[in-house]
Amino acid sequence: MYQLILPFLATVLLIVGASLGYYARQSIARRDHRTIEAKIQKKIQSTKEEAEEILALAKTKANKALEITRGEIEAKRDAFLRTEKILLEREKILNEKITGFDGKETEFNQKVEKLKEIKLSLENLQQKAEADLEKISGFSKTEAKKELFVKLEESHQKDILERMKKLEVAGVEAFEKKSRELISLAIQRYSANQAQEISTTTLNLPSEEIKGRIIGKEGRNIRAFEKATGVELVVDDAPESVVISSFDPVRRQIARLALEKLIKDGRIQPARIEEVVAWAEQEINSQMKEAGEQAVYEMGILDLEPKIVQLLGRLRFRTSYGQNVLLHSMEVGYLAEALAAEIGANAKVAKKAGLLHDIGKAVDHQIEGSHLEIGMKILEKFKIDEEIILAMRSHHETYPYANLEALLVHAADAISGARPGARKDTAENYLKRLGELEAIANSFSGVEKSYAIQAGREIRVFVRPEEIDDYAAKKLAREIADRIQDELKYPGEIKVHLIRETKIIEYAR
Repeated sequence: MYQLILPFLATVLLIVGASLGYYARQSIARRDHRTIEAKIQKKIQSTKEEAEEILALAKTKANKALEITRGEIEAKRDAFLRTEKILLEREKILNEKITGFDGKETEFNQKVEKLKEIKLSLENLQQKAEADLEKISGFSKTEAKKELFVKLEESHQKDILERMKKLEVAGVEAFEKKSRELISLAIQRYSANQAQEISTTTLNLPSEEIKGRIIGKEGRNIRAFEKATGVELVVDDAPESVVISSFDPVRRQIARLALEKLIKDGRIQPARIEEVVAWAEQEINSQMKEAGEQAVYEMGILDLEPKIVQLLGRLRFRTSYGQNVLLHSMEVGYLAEALAAEIGANAKVAKKAGLLHDIGKAVDHQIEGSHLEIGMKILEKFKIDEEIILAMRSHHETYPYANLEALLVHAADAISGARPGARKDTAENYLKRLGELEAIANSFSGVEKSYAIQAGREIRVFVRPEEIDDYAAKKLAREIADRIQDELKYPGEIKVHLIRETKIIEYAR
């Protein structure tokens, strides 16, 4: 029994203790809660007071800002009203001026109409007066004017003629004197030796034995040489020398170089001749290029295209009436520059136009047309300045003088050609006849190349064997001879030597 009571009491006490602890905890919690609530209430109250203060301050500032804004609005409104008032006043003044202008325009138009009426009236009066004068004098207006001029001319004819003659003589003398001075000064400033090209070149030989090797067995070597170069090789009794004859200076130079190399090399045979002639052609092309570069360097004209410089170099082997064309072109450039400097023209344009005035002669044997037209096309192709083209195109008076430099280039060209010993017409006519002779032969179909030799007494024509057979060759030779006979004038007779040969090469390996 005692053992049952003790656990029961312990349980009761535990329950009572737990209940007391719970109520005690609740009491403490309520007390703490009231304390926190009190703090929160205090904080809320403090926050409300601060918020009311901030709100009151914000309202104060907002009222002040509102007052300032209202003041600014009022000020701007007043300014706008004043501006509007000024604009209205200006508009009123402008309307008044426009009204005044309209009135003045109307008044002006009325005055114009009145002036037109007055002018018409004056014209009528003038016509009436002229009609009365014509009626009284018996002359029309044109007849009266003509009669007046006739009377004046008759009364002063002697004085006018004497005055005109005096002025003409004085002017001609002055201009002639001045022109002579300018030309003399230009020639004095540039004085160059005259170089004439002839149609033959003499080559000295190291010994007489070389002549036999040049001729070859049965003339095989000399024929191969003449065919490859297009020149005539004259091997006569002159000691230790041979003569290279051709109207074309380029061919002569190629032949001279080739023959010199063959003699030095010692191997003179047809195959070797063809190789050396090909080398000589390349060498002459190089010399042409060097000649053009040297010419522009000496002239101080360094802005030309390389192809134009190369064409200038080709003029080294061209002649005009026996005069070297490259030297002639350089001389014309120098003379034109000197004349331009004396009279205040463009010296650079005159010099360049003078140098390029005969550029067409470099290819006139390849392209159809006069050397002037060809030269103009070349300069236009390479975009040379138009003033230079205008200055060079009038040197034969084909075109009118477009500028002062054109006159100077023409004068310089005439001076260079007219200098003593510069040109020979007979040589030019002779070379022209030889060129025409070759041109006729080359115009036929199947002709590969042709060379005029023996001073134009013979022409050698080489034909393509695959196009011309033996029968056609005989017919072609006759046709060439007939055409030469019909178109050319020449002394004696011309031998047409037509050559058709087939060359076959095979290799044994």
